[in-house]
Amino acid sequence: MSEFDNAIPTAFDPFAEANAEDSGAGTKDYVHVRVQQRNGRKSLTTVQGLKKEYSYNKILKDLKKEFCCNGTVVQDPELGQVIQLQGDQRKNVSTFLVQAGIVKKESIKIHGF
Repeated sequence: MSEFDNAIPTAFDPFAEANAEDSGAGTKDYVHVRVQQRNGRKSLTTVQGLKKEYSYNKILKDLKKEFCCNGTVVQDPELGQVIQLQGDQRKNVSTFLVQAGIVKKESIKIHGF
């Protein structure tokens, strides 16, 4: 039995490389654009993950003017500030944020049905 104990390496971690790769990708901040179904045909688009240095109210004002919809900025305890817009504005919001230079196209994640 002592022969086998010496032959088995205990310090080897087969997932060490995978964990190292995930830690680098996990530090990248994404802007999440989601759609939530309300009642009937009504829906709500939420934008979260923008940097805190941006003025959410100014971004919201430009989004509302550009897409002719209503919206608000909501303070969430877990997620921080979240922009909410009426309607399914996922594609519109993502193109607006890229064209305005607020975020890069690679850092936007679009969720929803």
